[in-house]
Amino acid sequence: MESIVKNPSKIRSAEIIVGIPSYNEADNIAFPTDVASRGLEEFFPDKKAVIINVDNHSPDGTGEVFMHTPTKTPKIYISTPPHVKGKGNNFRNLFRAAVELNAKAVIVVDADLKSITPQWIRYLGEPLMGRFDYVTPIYVRHKYDGTITNHIAYPLLRTLFGLRVRQPIGGDFGFSGKLARAFLSEKLWNDKIAHFGIDIWMTTIAIARHFNICQAFLGAPKVHKAKDPAADLSKMFIQVVSTLFDLMIEFEYLWKYICETRPSSIYGFGLGVDEKPPAIDVNTEKLFNSFREGYRKYEKLYNKVLPITETREMEKYLKIENKDNFYYQSNLWARILFNFAIAYHTNNMDREQLLEALIPFYHSRVLSYVNKTRNMETREAEEYLENINRIFEAEKYYLIQRWDEFNQDRILFK
Repeated sequence: MESIVKNPSKIRSAEIIVGIPSYNEADNIAFPTDVASRGLEEFFPDKKAVIINVDNHSPDGTGEVFMHTPTKTPKIYISTPPHVKGKGNNFRNLFRAAVELNAKAVIVVDADLKSITPQWIRYLGEPLMGRFDYVTPIYVRHKYDGTITNHIAYPLLRTLFGLRVRQPIGGDFGFSGKLARAFLSEKLWNDKIAHFGIDIWMTTIAIARHFNICQAFLGAPKVHKAKDPAADLSKMFIQVVSTLFDLMIEFEYLWKYICETRPSSIYGFGLGVDEKPPAIDVNTEKLFNSFREGYRKYEKLYNKVLPITETREMEKYLKIENKDNFYYQSNLWARILFNFAIAYHTNNMDREQLLEALIPFYHSRVLSYVNKTRNMETREAEEYLENINRIFEAEKYYLIQRWDEFNQDRILFK
């Protein structure tokens, strides 16, 4: 079924688009819409611009709030059909709109942003007017915000493809019209990508297809509806990690031969922001119990996925009684994640169950990190995360060796 489109200004072309994906954001979307319009007026006054809300037919009236927000910049509302949900499906509509309007640049911001400024539109948009095709953000986040990014998406993407993109699923970024066409032509598309897997899919495609990528300083901490990492994020977790593992399989020919990492190009300059992002309370008791109970539930599966050295190592941590003393080394976490990717690749077990079984380990990793960084300021915690990424890179030989062993076994037993 076709998307629902409201285009009261009859916009037929645009040089620059600000896209705002949404689902049930009626209470939040007016603010980023207003700020986006002011940013376009201030920094791109000579460009033909439009703001597009790509929505999942929100029943709370998100579209109406968006269209009735006073702006000088014209607006378009595009919705998936009532029965179609997913952030990725919203992005497909945005890619199509960018191609149809022949846009040179597309800026995307989250609908629940509370910290967006007009300068964000400039910093995400200006690189696209030059030689860059993909822009990701650099901003201060609380050390416990973005745990899937910090402990899975960033270290794994960086280790695999050799480019350091600090916020690969940050939610706020820019891409060129040329890249929008490339996204639409990609063959790898599934239900996970159509939902929360979309951000990591876009970033990985941009890197793997050798588009010009940069990071841009946004100059203010990200403030949005942050989530406790101990809360139920299982759907998002499974969709993001599944997409990453699918991309590992798709681009095996590429990542196995990348030996070192390099920083991406940086646009702008560090603004020395002193503001602190809002604190995030982490339910460490829930993380601790998730690991202990999950290990008992999935122990047989773990014995199939992990080598005996890793299972014996993890069993030692089951004996820890005090959650505040729980901690294990980052190289062990890297090997656990690598082995789950290999098990996913072999396709010898239910992939959904496999990823559900990874969640207790993910919780154990977050708990280790919280206990290690409890007394660290943001800068110190970020330096610690950098060291973790270097450990991942040092363990890449292990991933390649194990991956090739399983590939050989598959060939022998065919």
